[in-house]
Amino acid sequence: MKPHPLPKTVAPLPDELLSGWLSRLAAANYCDDAELLAHIEIDTTHGTSLDFNIDAAAAAKIANAARIDPDVVRSLTFPAMATREASLTAQIPFQHCLQCSREGLSLKHWRRAWAFDCQVCGTRLVPTLGKASGEQMPEKLINRARNGAARLEYAARLRVVSREMV
Repeated sequence: MKPHPLPKTVAPLPDELLSGWLSRLAAANYCDDAELLAHIEIDTTHGTSLDFNIDAAAAAKIANAARIDPDVVRSLTFPAMATREASLTAQIPFQHCLQCSREGLSLKHWRRAWAFDCQVCGTRLVPTLGKASGEQMPEKLINRARNGAARLEYAARLRVVSREMV
């Protein structure tokens, strides 16, 4: 028997991760992530791993529950990546945007080693791991890091575009 569609749904945002969208979907339906996944009959131990690998059956279950197209569900995951790109993409969240996190967002670019500022609101990303220190980084270093981040992102996009042309 198919699980019933959820009473409430939320639209996924551009660059949003599947795990983040599922958390927002769970909150909209007054449950937690594990309860949501259990309702749609997906193993609850795989929550964030769905961001990197989702099979067609799981995408269809999620799509049915949220009343959206399975292709939209798959678009919320990281596509297959070359080894170099994968090495610059964190498997776990290591930084986030304080402002956007308050709205329940979890975005793909926050997992990229070259991301320095939030592409949604422009706020500087902060580390989620380690201890928080009040020590300020010099503005010159911040500007160099942003310049380097922009160059890395540009290079990564060029590689994606060149692969699509082949």
